[in-house]
Amino acid sequence: MKYWLIKTEPEEWSWKNQVKSSKGTAEWNGVRNYQARNNLKKMTIGDLCFFYHTGNEKKIVGIVKVVKEFFQDKTDKTGKFGSILVSSSKGFYSAVSLNDIKKHEFLSHLPLLKQPRLSVMPIDSKSWKIICKMGKIGT
Repeated sequence: MKYWLIKTEPEEWSWKNQVKSSKGTAEWNGVRNYQARNNLKKMTIGDLCFFYHTGNEKKIVGIVKVVKEFFQDKTDKTGKFGSILVSSSKGFYSAVSLNDIKKHEFLSHLPLLKQPRLSVMPIDSKSWKIICKMGKIGT
């Protein structure tokens, strides 16, 4: 199993939308960056992703699980980009803000800090555990 972080504008698709969707499952589409697309292609069923609200919030609010691997994104007219299907797994008891992540000495290497515009990125297992602890949830 691998770990990831996926970003969304909460005005477009929020954690609340994700949880309320049919069986908590929704297509993760609209990615138009090649590096983010390549990360989507690497995801396998059972991988876990932090659900990150961008914009004014800038915080991790929950975890989703990959339930369907990469397939053609029907919103992409070029045919170059794809989607995955994710299902809500659990919400954070305490959202983990970007500022909290920046302050943590063992998280300074994360792509979230090094490539802030990237919308889909890998997370190593040690960082995953640290962020889960910060969010007050078990791993």
